[in-house]
Amino acid sequence: MKQRVRRVMTGVCAIGITATLGLSAAPAFAESTAGSADEYKVLVVGQTLGFRHSHIDDTTLAVKALGVENGFTVDVWDSRQPSLTLPTTPFTSAEDLSQYASIIFASPVDGTNNLDPNRPRLLNDAELAAFQGYIHDGGGYVGLHAATDSMHTVPWYSELTGGGARFRNHPAQQTATMRVESPGHPSTEMLPAEWVRFDEWYNFTTNPREDVHVLITLDESTYNPGSGAMGADHPIAWCQNFEGGRSWYEGAGHTDASWADPLFLEHILAGIEWTAGVVTGGGDCVTFTEVDEILAGIPASVKNTHLGADIAAYLAEAEESATAGDHAAAVATLQQARAKAHGIQDDVLVAKIGDLIEWQEALL
Repeated sequence: MKQRVRRVMTGVCAIGITATLGLSAAPAFAESTAGSADEYKVLVVGQTLGFRHSHIDDTTLAVKALGVENGFTVDVWDSRQPSLTLPTTPFTSAEDLSQYASIIFASPVDGTNNLDPNRPRLLNDAELAAFQGYIHDGGGYVGLHAATDSMHTVPWYSELTGGGARFRNHPAQQTATMRVESPGHPSTEMLPAEWVRFDEWYNFTTNPREDVHVLITLDESTYNPGSGAMGADHPIAWCQNFEGGRSWYEGAGHTDASWADPLFLEHILAGIEWTAGVVTGGGDCVTFTEVDEILAGIPASVKNTHLGADIAAYLAEAEESATAGDHAAAVATLQQARAKAHGIQDDVLVAKIGDLIEWQEALL
């Protein structure tokens, strides 16, 4: 179930609370000048160095309207929107970026898909370092549509967007069926199990499933995916806890009409809110890989070789059940893993296994 949480915290308090709950540590944000502790700020990046999507202007205005309606303010970095843009790059330092609860990349194509290392990128080295520091400090990232068609020469960025998946190509715009795979997440709980939409459907260079929490897949039997077909497993929206921050990506949204669709906007809003730490639930984009890495990172002297091996075995068995679609068995096995994790007395591990349970319970 989606829960709203207070976003504004002092730095020490934020780190302590999120570590206890097993959430990504959030940066410290100052209270807004309006005086409401629930208000926060996001940044929309529409800057382009290559092909420019017509939806960028619509996306910017839609996000600004969502902010008015839902208690957040919006800065814009996009020289092609001179009446809205910041005068200079906001990517000056991680500290400067920490004023934003989330940074939204609205199809900022930069033409680096030719992999020429000398071609100018959306973010230069200094700007990229600031952005990486922001993410490592607990910042939020939202990637929209062609966010996967930017900074192709920066492997870290493709991991942030999700599992190294890059835009490859797309067929003609057409109607297709999106299938919700993680119905308990705050950004999908409002969606029908089968969501039929007209859009431009991306094929990606790789399937990101191993590294991300897949939210929605495309049913390629319902449309013509073209030469870049990904087959029976075609993720189109996903999220992850990444290097201290939160990342959420939606591959749809090419059409201008998307940004006037109330259901699509509700979906996008919840994605923004989740990355900003305003809402939580549905397993909070946890993955089995993430939990395996947490377990592996606990010192042997703390976790006890036998106890650690038992938990690892339970996690492997639960993942196998989940992959096979036996979510009841996955839940039962994860409950055993959590009971063992209590013996280690690691709050983060216990909480993350709890997230896995919540994710799988939503699929029963």
